[in-house]
Amino acid sequence: MPKRRKPVPWPSDLIGAKAVQTILRDKVKIIPLRKKPEYIAGVDAAFSENNVIAVACLYRYADMSPLEDAHATLNVTFPYVSGFLSFREGPAIIAALRKLKTQPDLILFDGQGTAHPRRMGIASHIGVVLDIPTIGCAKSRLIGEYREPGAEKGNWSPLMYQGSIVGAVLRTRDHVKPLFVSPGQRIDLKTSIEIVLGCVKGFRIPEPIRRADSISKTLRKMQG
Repeated sequence: MPKRRKPVPWPSDLIGAKAVQTILRDKVKIIPLRKKPEYIAGVDAAFSENNVIAVACLYRYADMSPLEDAHATLNVTFPYVSGFLSFREGPAIIAALRKLKTQPDLILFDGQGTAHPRRMGIASHIGVVLDIPTIGCAKSRLIGEYREPGAEKGNWSPLMYQGSIVGAVLRTRDHVKPLFVSPGQRIDLKTSIEIVLGCVKGFRIPEPIRRADSISKTLRKMQG
């Protein structure tokens, strides 16, 4: 994984967390992806007592073949507060990503990117910290209003918040609930939609995130 250009603190209280989000928000770049990714990682986390278990799964984007898995377990240092997921899961996710032998060109998150009250969901936060393209791919809405997209795979409608488009409500499988997709860092919305659809193979959730979720739950059961 690329090294962080500057150390970023992980505060344990809301005041510090809001300050970090304010600082990092100005560093978010919603720009076209420079090149098609060769390797994509999906990340997710599960909780066991006072631990967070983060998993990173690397795939080859062209054929969605799994290549490598890594995980890390750290103590939980931040409470569950809506809109501050990155402070709870972020350190463990970064630790898991750093264990991958091959660096991903892009990371998918089970969470928000710019579809966040301060435009600083976990995908944007970690994307800025690691200086890597990221996409938020959430199962539920955090903010915004939208019209239900068409029932077929690939249909989408804009997610609006305070007069701006902050994401897309994307149908990833015919006649199933849509996902809430938003760019995290160094990618735009159009390409985010294309990448997510390219990672979906018969299920609602993109394969890299689906595998990371499954492994994290298995590890949680093993840890008791």
